[in-house]
Amino acid sequence: MGRNLYILAASLLLFALVSCGVAYTNVAQQPGSPGDASLWRTMGLGLFVVALLIALAAVLSSLFEQAERRAEELRRARRKH
Repeated sequence: MGRNLYILAASLLLFALVSCGVAYTNVAQQPGSPGDASLWRTMGLGLFVVALLIALAAVLSSLFEQAERRAEELRRARRKH
């Protein structure tokens, strides 16, 4: 599960970088382009914050999985003795 969250966070980070890149190029100022530059910057910032939250969830998920795995190994070692 943690690996999937890392992949999701990385793809959201990529979209955030693309959104910020569009905001600072001339693409956002062209007639007929979707939205204005401030909308692209806001969307990029929002995607970046969501990517950070998902990356935090991935780290916590990995830590809990490791703790569960070690607790199970400890239980097995105690049963052997």
